[in-house]
Amino acid sequence: MITETLIKGQLLISEPSIIGDLSFNRSVILLADHDKEGSVGFIINKPLKYTINDLIPEVRARFKIYNGGPVEQDNLYFIHNIPDLIPNSIEISNGIYWGGDFESTKELINNGTIQKGNIRFFLGYTGWGENQLEAEMNSNSWIVTSNNYKNKIIGKSATHFWKEQIMELGGEYLIWSNAPENPYLN
Repeated sequence: MITETLIKGQLLISEPSIIGDLSFNRSVILLADHDKEGSVGFIINKPLKYTINDLIPEVRARFKIYNGGPVEQDNLYFIHNIPDLIPNSIEISNGIYWGGDFESTKELINNGTIQKGNIRFFLGYTGWGENQLEAEMNSNSWIVTSNNYKNKIIGKSATHFWKEQIMELGGEYLIWSNAPENPYLN
């Protein structure tokens, strides 16, 4: 369902017209926070070539790392669906939580308590200042939809996620679902 109102927990789907922007072309962003001062989100469908073990060797898991966005790409962030296990988590919505005690998280991953479907790691985040996201929406850069996956979005495959979202929108968007990523190279 397309909406015009922004609230945390929604999905931002990049309009097909965003071509050539490496960060946002064919991106789906989970809006983690939104208020009058600005917005924060994580690109959930852009896996990197790294795993958590590559970045933090003491974590004995091969969970993928995702490009969360162009801001602070030297920092690691995570969302999860297990707030009862990770202290100091902040609820986004629909059973999705952001951050928490990282030392506990590492220990729980290493002992097998936290599984791949419970957590997703990001390098960087996507951020907008006051009214910036609204301005981008007005210039048709983003489609805002409900997160119908709720906390199951964490385990959702990223491979064709943008295409799936575009196909669900239907109508004028259907033609874009099979278009090449960069039509200029066609």
